[in-house]
Amino acid sequence: MPDAQHSPAAGFADIQELVAADMAAVNDLIRRRLASDVVLINQVSEHIIAAGGKRLRPMLAILAARTLGGGGPAVHQLAAIIEFIHTSTLLHDDVVDESDLRRGRKTANALWGNAASVLVGDFLYSRSFQLMVELDSMPVMAVLADTTNRIAEGEVLQLLHVNNPDTDEAAYLRVIERKTAVLFAAATRLGALLAGAGEAEQRRLHDYGLNLGLAFQIADDVLDYTADSADLGKNLGDDLAEGKATLPLIHAMAHSEAGLRARLRQIVETGDSSAMPEVLAAIGASGGIGYSQERALHFAGLAERSLDGLPESEWLQAMRGLARYAVVRKH
Repeated sequence: MPDAQHSPAAGFADIQELVAADMAAVNDLIRRRLASDVVLINQVSEHIIAAGGKRLRPMLAILAARTLGGGGPAVHQLAAIIEFIHTSTLLHDDVVDESDLRRGRKTANALWGNAASVLVGDFLYSRSFQLMVELDSMPVMAVLADTTNRIAEGEVLQLLHVNNPDTDEAAYLRVIERKTAVLFAAATRLGALLAGAGEAEQRRLHDYGLNLGLAFQIADDVLDYTADSADLGKNLGDDLAEGKATLPLIHAMAHSEAGLRARLRQIVETGDSSAMPEVLAAIGASGGIGYSQERALHFAGLAERSLDGLPESEWLQAMRGLARYAVVRKH
């Protein structure tokens, strides 16, 4: 993490206040561009957008641009594109995972069914491409086209690892890089690009976003074993029920004696959520939570170091603050 020569990092509430005007413009754009003459699209889209969330991904696009002296309508449009892509993946994820709760509310698929969720997810993807074209920037379109393709690869990779007890840390990191981190990286890199930054600065902002995304997802997976269900806004143990071996459990399987390891493998293979007490005990005995938190801190530290040498400002402090917030949040 940064040393004493750096200005202090901002807290999350300070960051939200700093970007409030920009985010209000982004949210207004999102609502205007969601509109369709197909009523069901409006209903499903409004349900998932109105659920709120932290809006970290569009926030990152704004912060990256502002840190490098940019901002304005083009960045707001980029932020909306990023949020549309993210929201479409949520709709599809909830269908694949058979989830019924997100952010403390019923998922769209639980309310309208799988078909509506998949098709409205497709609508949001295609709407994001319309907004990309309007920006009239081939570099922006190239990065976002590559990013959406990588996200799709990540979804398939994750599917291949469902109920697979042989998933190791390297495989886990490959999945979360594609599923989560690449969209963070696209947001920060393209925010820099729209601010007129050169290739070197774009690369640094890309590295910041990528490592922040890895830290964020590892911390998220820790919360699935440690958070309060009401705070988390979803059912605890969902990853286990879905047969997903995330880092705390991967660490436990790698550091347990043979009999316990065989039992944990069986639990992953069957997605037996009733075995959650056994899994929590094994994770606790192996130090899986502490190890995972250390790995999240490692990637958050890499994210912060990517910012070294950039001009000091409240925007840069906010970016440092997000790296720290990613690993200490409770939901």
